[in-house]
Amino acid sequence: MNEIVPPPPIVRNQFEMVRELFSKHVVPSYGRFDIALSHGAGSHLFDVNGKRYLDLGGGIAVCALGHAHPAITEALVDQSRKLVHSSNYYYHEPQGRLAQALVNLIGPGKVFFCNSGAEANEGLFKLARKFGHDEGRFEIITTINSFHGRTLAGISATGQEKIKKGFEPMVTGFRQVPYNDLEAMRAMISPATAAIMIEGIQGEGGVTPASPEYLFGLRQLCDEKKLLLFMDEVQCGHFRTGRFQSFQRILEGVSGGEQFLPDGISMAKSLGGGFPMGAFWVRAPYADLLSAGTHGTTYGGSPLACAVALKILEVIERENLETNARETGEFLKSTLRALARKYPSVVKSARGLGLMLGMELVPDIPNLPGDPAKAQAARFALLLHAAGLLTIPAGGQILRLLPALNLSRAEAQEGVRIIESVVAKLAA
Repeated sequence: MNEIVPPPPIVRNQFEMVRELFSKHVVPSYGRFDIALSHGAGSHLFDVNGKRYLDLGGGIAVCALGHAHPAITEALVDQSRKLVHSSNYYYHEPQGRLAQALVNLIGPGKVFFCNSGAEANEGLFKLARKFGHDEGRFEIITTINSFHGRTLAGISATGQEKIKKGFEPMVTGFRQVPYNDLEAMRAMISPATAAIMIEGIQGEGGVTPASPEYLFGLRQLCDEKKLLLFMDEVQCGHFRTGRFQSFQRILEGVSGGEQFLPDGISMAKSLGGGFPMGAFWVRAPYADLLSAGTHGTTYGGSPLACAVALKILEVIERENLETNARETGEFLKSTLRALARKYPSVVKSARGLGLMLGMELVPDIPNLPGDPAKAQAARFALLLHAAGLLTIPAGGQILRLLPALNLSRAEAQEGVRIIESVVAKLAA
């Protein structure tokens, strides 16, 4: 199939018209930046006025192959000519092949397909309830600063009070403890506990990786207490760290690391590369707990979604994007750390793995413009927008870099130049 050529930018200013449409007709549940996007190509986006942005946010870790990738377009067109949707009452080959591919990348088990990360986590919550039901166990322990979705159960599982505010009372059965604190987790376990859920790298919570000791300790604790261990890999999975799942990268080279497996893993975001898709994998001993009639979805695992996800896996393998995520991510992290040394009054540190990075700002930057009531990260992001760069704020002080897995070294260098240009002005 011929490569898709992005449409030319719209010359006349249509931003106000687009914003007015949203103001009148779209529920105002997002704090949107004043950018109306038109189209994209690779790691670049264009707004309705024709301004070009380097996209280091990747739709919050979604656009694994960037924008308008011809392989995704080809998969969508080819599959849409055959079968777009069929009820899950029937079999179709793309779903079976995709499940097989995911199992081969993780370990013995089975996969359920859905439409989002929130739905994937909901499936794991139900799995834990089913697992502990006969013994009266239903509780799931999560961590402070975690993020597990926007459903009622998802915000109940999430360890951020700002996410819960206004939606009380929470769904019962969720409690939080500090992240990377094994003893706090052990102390929180009660007779009602059925499972533990953590992110391999906390994303919304500030790009904080789990330590190898923490992962090993949680596995041992769950085995000892007969609990399920769940990993929320929605943001940090799908090769973003340089391995398929973040726990595989964290435990790389650590004795016993290759044998480590959780009992359930939630996936989404990069899985569909922009096409809405989620999934969860369940380890072999528990893979049949959700039997016929206990869980379902209308759209999950459609032929169209699975065809796209299979194509993304094919491109990642063919172009060795696992290695690119590792090497380009290391370049970005090292250069951001160099910026922290060069401009200590603005940048405090940089952390993360692969192409899941966080740049932490120094508190109370004197020259930072904007409303002081707003988070520094959001105000800094506005300066980056003006300079032609998109990133994702996390909390008050962190800018997340979650670019396409095929981000080139030249594009990474472009991103660093833009970031330094903004930092240098603030440090002056």
